[in-house]
Amino acid sequence: MSNRLSGYKLRRPELFREANYIGGQWVQADSSRTYDVTNPATGEVIGTVPAMSAVETNRAIDAAYRAQKAWAALTAEQRANHLWKLAELMHENLEDLAAIMTIEQGKPLSESRGEVVYSASFIEWFAEEARRIYGDTIPSPVPGRRLIVQKQPVGVFAAITPWNFPSAMITRKAGPGWAAGCTGVIRPASQTPYSALALAVMAEEAGFPAGVCNVITGPSSETGPAITSSPKVRKLTFTGSTAVGAKLLAECAPTIKKTSMELGGNAPFIVFDDADLDEAVKGAMGSKFRNTGQTCVCANRILVQDKVHDAFAEKLAAAVARLKLGDGMEEGVTLGPLIDEAAVKKVETHVEDAVKHGAKIVSGGKRDQRGGNFYLPTILSDVSPAAEIFSDETFGPVAPLFRFRTEEEAIEMANDTPFGLAAYFYARDVGRIFRVAEALEFGIVGINEGLISTAVAPFGGMKQSGIGREGSKYGIEEFLEVKYMAIGGLTN
Repeated sequence: MSNRLSGYKLRRPELFREANYIGGQWVQADSSRTYDVTNPATGEVIGTVPAMSAVETNRAIDAAYRAQKAWAALTAEQRANHLWKLAELMHENLEDLAAIMTIEQGKPLSESRGEVVYSASFIEWFAEEARRIYGDTIPSPVPGRRLIVQKQPVGVFAAITPWNFPSAMITRKAGPGWAAGCTGVIRPASQTPYSALALAVMAEEAGFPAGVCNVITGPSSETGPAITSSPKVRKLTFTGSTAVGAKLLAECAPTIKKTSMELGGNAPFIVFDDADLDEAVKGAMGSKFRNTGQTCVCANRILVQDKVHDAFAEKLAAAVARLKLGDGMEEGVTLGPLIDEAAVKKVETHVEDAVKHGAKIVSGGKRDQRGGNFYLPTILSDVSPAAEIFSDETFGPVAPLFRFRTEEEAIEMANDTPFGLAAYFYARDVGRIFRVAEALEFGIVGINEGLISTAVAPFGGMKQSGIGREGSKYGIEEFLEVKYMAIGGLTN
């Protein structure tokens, strides 16, 4: 294990791996190339990982391909038992996994602990769903014939995952794949590879056969095309930007892969004049500032009805003032750094542009005095819809407040985006709740709730926010093919 893990001593040092996992073996790149991984809170290098090329990527795909039929031939109960063991190991190693996540990603340790539990919940859920892959029998229109529908695993899947949730975004994809009888190649984000590699350690300990779980790291320019061009990869699941998602879809087209795409968001958070403002502030804080605003479902545009705008802004400012910004490993920290300098610059650009369009800075609006990747939690009021922050996802700790007058205006503003991942609103009138919920063009709608993600519910968007659903009973369907069998000649 690296001795640069920010001074933190793991209970199980073997969970911190600086090698890749291919076909049941821990390996380095053929070229011996590596790249550094840094702590976004301190800037220090915490370790190195292999920079794999297309050659090693294809090796991982081949390992998954060789293992797939035997894995699929196991009973659902046998596969489920491996998943249950993996979930148990995640809970047993909670503190080490949380520390690794905080040090590579920056989020507060309390949030990392929560993510590990959330991550394990997908493994647990899909361990159960493995036993519920049901088919159908269809009444035949012809005597002596039986019509049967069976569901089978699609084959090898590849999962390309983001840095903002370095564990949960893997298990939400790989969990249903493994449960369905698929084998996989996981490529984590370059900024946060260690949570993925720790998961591979535990998969090995859980008795996953060689080739079922493979984890590779390396430049996307080399690993990505190898994945998308391989005919052996039958399913690609990706979380990231819409631009990259569109590129991956185009690259997958020649081999006609099944795809799941969880892409960009631009979530509206609407506060109507009949809302419970204290609850709305609580929901906004959870949605907007969790993970320092670096979530695809976080509130990007806070729309507040005129009558309650000033009161809501005052209450929100008081709540934001209680946040503690700092290194996620420090006691009591509730807001960590942004992932890198580029992320900070984007936040600065959005705030500056909003101010140029007439917005007022209620709090924050600049980098923290400690410098680096730390940006103060910020509230902007009276933001114009012409500002860039209205149309572009900020991915940072900035809460822009927009005024609206009527329910119709709020719906129009909320839907005025090519994205449709998540939306939130607070209201108490039952008629309004149904009208607004049904009018919003988003795949996920939180009503009087600011935190809506759970393993038991479908996660995914409309429009340019993606294709397919993750989690819930719908998530495993993304890894299955439907086979219809017509059996004739059954008359005497």
